[in-house]
Parts: sequence; C-alpha cells; structure tokens
Amino acid sequence: MNERVKPEWFVYMLRCADGSLYTGITTDLERRIIEHNSSVLGAKYTRGRRPVRLVYKEKLATRALASKKECFIKRLSKKQKELLV
Repeated sequence: MNERVKPEWFVYMLRCADGSLYTGITTDLERRIIEHNSSVLGAKYTRGRRPVRLVYKEKLATRALASKKECFIKRLSKKQKELLV
C-alpha cells in the first residue's frame, strides 16, 4: 500500500532590509528563504530588498488554507502586520 504524504504548507512573513514586510506561502520554508536571499527564484519584490529574515510563520494543512491566510495577512495594515510579528 503506497500512501501519499500530504505536504505541510506554511504562510510566512519576511522582514526586508528596507523594513518592509513580504508575505508568501511554501512547502519548504528553509529553501524559500534561501531563494529570497540569494537566487533569481526569490520574489521580484525581495530581490532588491535583501537580505530578508523570517519574522512570522504558520503551518497549515493545505495549500488552500495557506492561500486564504496569505490573502488575509496581505489585506492587513502595516500596523496590524507588525502586531502579528
């Protein structure tokens, strides 16, 4: 019997070098932060604002839940996001 393992999803926030916050989702948080800091695979937004550091993470069961939480966080004001981190 070959059971399929569901990946864990994370919604995360990064603090950029300019003090701004970036929100995203991933299944591999460590890899994604490395990409944001040193690769063209990082988000266009973070490429010009390196280095970035992780300031918030939340594990969710599915991509759909992670996407919903990401959308919720992105709608928050900067002040509300700062309270979250």
